[in-house]
Amino acid sequence: MGFCGNMSNPTTKTEQKKINHLQRVSFSKPPFTIGDIKKVIPPHCFQRSLIRSFSYLVQDLILVSIFYYIATTYFCFLPYPYYYLAWPIYWIIQGCVFTGIWMIGHECGHHAFSDYQLVNDVIGFILHSVLLTPYFSWKYSHRRHHSNTSSIEHDEVYVPRLKSKLRWFSNYLNNPLGRVLALSCTLTFGWPLYLVFNASGKSYGRYASHYDPHGPIFNDRERLQIYISDVGVITSAYVLYRIVLAQGLAWLVCIYGVPLQIMSGFIVLITFLHHTHSSLPHYDSFEWDWLRGALATVDRDFGILNKVFHNSTDTHVLHHLFSTIPHYHAMEATKAIKPLLGEYYQFDGTPIYKAIWRDSKECIYVEKDEGSTGKGIFWYKNKL
Repeated sequence: MGFCGNMSNPTTKTEQKKINHLQRVSFSKPPFTIGDIKKVIPPHCFQRSLIRSFSYLVQDLILVSIFYYIATTYFCFLPYPYYYLAWPIYWIIQGCVFTGIWMIGHECGHHAFSDYQLVNDVIGFILHSVLLTPYFSWKYSHRRHHSNTSSIEHDEVYVPRLKSKLRWFSNYLNNPLGRVLALSCTLTFGWPLYLVFNASGKSYGRYASHYDPHGPIFNDRERLQIYISDVGVITSAYVLYRIVLAQGLAWLVCIYGVPLQIMSGFIVLITFLHHTHSSLPHYDSFEWDWLRGALATVDRDFGILNKVFHNSTDTHVLHHLFSTIPHYHAMEATKAIKPLLGEYYQFDGTPIYKAIWRDSKECIYVEKDEGSTGKGIFWYKNKL
């Protein structure tokens, strides 16, 4: 039951905790500064070890190799129906490990893998390219997301729509069947659509793509590295093409394609759940400041997958405050800052399958509370 988070018997205390999950976090100017938060974190948490970081990467690569070996060596000997049961198990497990490897590449982009920028970029570039992610392109757009988190005007990804700007089909999707369809499309196509068309990202008023070096997402100093990102993805795609010629398309889809799709779904799901919650505020330029924006995110419990995903799921608040802290110190640092953050910290331990359904239902658009004209604080609403 690890994927579903921690589960317990329904009691009055549990019901109260569920209510607290949806209670709005504090949104006024915090009585502490980012410097105050840094002081309560043990200094060693900011230290990055190249050897230790590499050990987690090697561990993941060993797991990928083991699962690949089992699938290619033994599955063909399995009798019906076990043969058809083995492949979905392989896809899910391998997809989860792929996600963990992608998260290590993400740490490289945040200078959290080691003290050496060149090492970070080389490792991140290789890992993300193999997983068909343009490393530098995403690194720069993601950096701007961290610089503008929860800003209605300037955030880079999962920018919520105002009620007045909802699409015409929103009414048709505001029902159980519509939500199933929307979630299925989002988890299946959301990641490639974001990379290619900047779907769910900041509106630039014209075509924006992570593959376009001259697009509006990037500035002149970054364009050469966007070309390098494209070369990395194109090279990986060519290698995959050669594998198809040698092994066949079906073989590649089973061994690599489906796990990659599961990884893409997890990236979208994790990001969605971190930034979509009815307790979290969004701000316009009159109210937004960096610290309040960084605090407007939520930690989630993915059970055993917290470890598989290198604690990217349950330490996201800390990650927005200090993105250079490596994942192996993130839990300790999170525990250290929680007493200081108090009501500014949000954790939701709702089982993930319930949280997906609840938040996709409750968080359709954002608007100001009635009677709060003049305040630039927006909350998720669901009544169309």
